[in-house]
Amino acid sequence: MTQKLIKGSRLLVFHRNVCLIHFQLLSTHRPNEFDRVSPHKQHQKLREPIPFVTDVKEVKDPCEALALFEDYHERGFKHHYPSYSSLIYKLARSRRFEAVEMILDHLQNRNIHCNETLFVALIQHYGKAHLVERGIDLFHRMPSFNCFRSRQSLNVLLNTLVDCDQFSKASEIFQQAYEMGFRPNSVTYNIMIKGWIKKGEWEQACNLFNEMLEKRVRPSVVTYNSLLGLLCRNGEMDTALCLFENMIQKGHHPNAVTYALLMEGWCLTGKYKEAKKLMFDMEFHGCKPRPVNYGVLMTHLGKTGNIDEVESLLNEMKKRRLKPDVVTYNILVNYLCKEGRVGDAYKVLVKMQVGGCNPNAATYRMMIDGFCNAGDFDGAMKVLNSMLMSGHCPRLQTFASLIVGLLRGENSDYVCFVLEEMEKRQMRFDAETWRTLVMDACGQDVEIGSRISELISSLH
Repeated sequence: MTQKLIKGSRLLVFHRNVCLIHFQLLSTHRPNEFDRVSPHKQHQKLREPIPFVTDVKEVKDPCEALALFEDYHERGFKHHYPSYSSLIYKLARSRRFEAVEMILDHLQNRNIHCNETLFVALIQHYGKAHLVERGIDLFHRMPSFNCFRSRQSLNVLLNTLVDCDQFSKASEIFQQAYEMGFRPNSVTYNIMIKGWIKKGEWEQACNLFNEMLEKRVRPSVVTYNSLLGLLCRNGEMDTALCLFENMIQKGHHPNAVTYALLMEGWCLTGKYKEAKKLMFDMEFHGCKPRPVNYGVLMTHLGKTGNIDEVESLLNEMKKRRLKPDVVTYNILVNYLCKEGRVGDAYKVLVKMQVGGCNPNAATYRMMIDGFCNAGDFDGAMKVLNSMLMSGHCPRLQTFASLIVGLLRGENSDYVCFVLEEMEKRQMRFDAETWRTLVMDACGQDVEIGSRISELISSLH
């Protein structure tokens, strides 16, 4: 099994390098049937679907997308911006950032005009991969692509940095906003307030709120919700209710999220009945309950071990013709898995799909972790396949749990499959994680574990 794993690992590295070679920068273009049209027909052609863009959307493997791009070029198709952007989106979603950078350099060298939406999406993808420096660099490089940076780009970058716990970098860029020609709006301030709140800095968040008012930037419901959220999480319900009243006096109408935050505060202080009462009161005040409000109650019941009541609330939603969303289903799946009822959780997974609600990455991850914790690795692999087919990706921790269980079961074929899927997504364990995994999988057989660890070290 050891030799098979080592062989598989080397093949994967080779496979990745071959994929990067597939895309070659196109400096020449020969006449072809696509060009032999009159100006009038060419104008009409632009309105029709672009063949490559249509085809690449159907391709799931990024290497196949690169090969398809090259194949179209060899057949005489001239690629323009829509082709490049479609390929970049495909590669970025698969975290093939080396290929993305290569194509971007090509676009920059050819002075091809790029839309801002492309860079916004790339900054977000860099953030998801925790490559924030690349996102910052791309933001500063945007003008060199003949692309005008609007406030949207600034806000997306700031939000990405805040979500990646890089608030100091976000704050630095925010301070330079006016110098770069941006006038922060309510969205900009909301993002920065969110950053301070994430750090638990109530006073700093309030200072920024006051700065908004001084600069005549009107706060939104989102602004108030951010401040209310921190107060409610800290159990400061009296202050939260005062802010809630102030919000109404200023002419802002609370939304379902506002009420959900207050409900969460009551639940955290042990006043579940107050939370449930508030959900019915909000409807009286003209705000219809949403899945997020039911979700607060379901989460509290799940934490206190009342799983059956969670299911009852889900059924109540359906009776009131309020369709549960994926987050609502995930709450039930999560607590069923934590209770060891992975079979029941799987039934919920099936029911939600039958009801027209598609699972998200979190749903699949919870199910895989649930099966792994229950020792059912066949079930975990079944869910993993569904997850990968749907375009979602597990976390490294989930992959680690799978590999340990599969190694214990001596299922080397499954292990190689998991490693290959990780490599496709450029997700790798470091040497120390590998040693821990192998020793965990080998249990008491220290000698075998040590030998495998040495072999793994030789691959790094």
